[in-house]
Amino acid sequence: MAACLVVANSLFSSPGPLKPIAKKHRLQPISAPPLVHSPNPRKPISSTFLKPNFSLSDSCKIRFLSKASLGETDSSSEDPLPLVGEDSAAFDLGTQNIVSWVYFTVVLGVVLFILDVVWIDNSTGFGKAFVDAVSTLSDSHEGFDNKNLILRNLLWQIVMVALILIFATVHSGLASFRDTGEKLLGKRAYRVLFAGVSLPLAVSTVVYFINHRYDGVQLWQLQNAPGVHQLVWLSNFISFFFLYPSTFNLLEVAAVDKPEMHLWETGIMRITRHPQMVGQVIWCLAHTIWIGNSVAVAASIGLIGHHLFGVWNGDRRLAVRHGEAFEVVKKRTSIFPFAAILDGRQKLPEDYYKEFIRLPYLSITALTLGAYFLHPVMQAASFRLHW
Repeated sequence: MAACLVVANSLFSSPGPLKPIAKKHRLQPISAPPLVHSPNPRKPISSTFLKPNFSLSDSCKIRFLSKASLGETDSSSEDPLPLVGEDSAAFDLGTQNIVSWVYFTVVLGVVLFILDVVWIDNSTGFGKAFVDAVSTLSDSHEGFDNKNLILRNLLWQIVMVALILIFATVHSGLASFRDTGEKLLGKRAYRVLFAGVSLPLAVSTVVYFINHRYDGVQLWQLQNAPGVHQLVWLSNFISFFFLYPSTFNLLEVAAVDKPEMHLWETGIMRITRHPQMVGQVIWCLAHTIWIGNSVAVAASIGLIGHHLFGVWNGDRRLAVRHGEAFEVVKKRTSIFPFAAILDGRQKLPEDYYKEFIRLPYLSITALTLGAYFLHPVMQAASFRLHW
């Protein structure tokens, strides 16, 4: 259950009518559009293609660039620029298909059942054998004296890092080959392959961390220090709002809807272009401060390293998929939280808070609080696996 909660947590609003464009921001065509003559000289031709939510990635539309679209904003203007990417966490209950959500529930149940039988259940699955194999490769009885506590404790760090490295290699590798894989297998089939391989490895890594989080060498002990519990709790709560922006489209995650590589631009993306990395760093720092031992440090180094690689790999993949549109979003967002806002490249709408008052963010709040109160249940479920 612990793994399922963690992994389940591991979908456009117009900014308003387009304002007149200042002379120095006048749009210039990349390539001249075909010459069109109006049948009525007195009636100007409609410019309906200049919508606020234009998409530079749509090859069917005439594509334009301006200083504003490239992120070179006018310091005298406080108005946010038109969206080039997608409005994240937009969820209209009235447009949802009940059949799709029933199908999603069935698919989720089937996946969890298969995961339990094939991987989690020690009597039928391969999860324990996999962890034992990694532990055996990391444990060299010739190189370590088992009577030496420090060297013996080092084994837990090696196994922890090895599990993270295996998961990161498979997860990022399959993500990198997504374009090729989708052409060969189709989008839904490749998503099933991606999840079917990544999910068991993620479960093993999470369960091993839970079971061995207090092993290793104790480096500091701050759990009884005033304010530490409150700081760690608040940091973990905030981290989940960064960690899971890509899981808003749950129907795509389960391949009920055809999976797409989205270019999000609103909500948490205005704060940082790589919220999952930021959330992982916050989560790791909070848990490392609380646990204070070498296993927590090793896990944090491995996870943060994996997500830092994901920053480069994610930008590369988005640039390949979305091209010019991604370059626009990249110029007016930042990797470091709030940097683009502070230097003026990102202009927040007056009603920016409304981008968070949406069902997906409310669901994250509920799941985060539920995970906190269910920590004892999660730990008990992991201990029973004896990994």
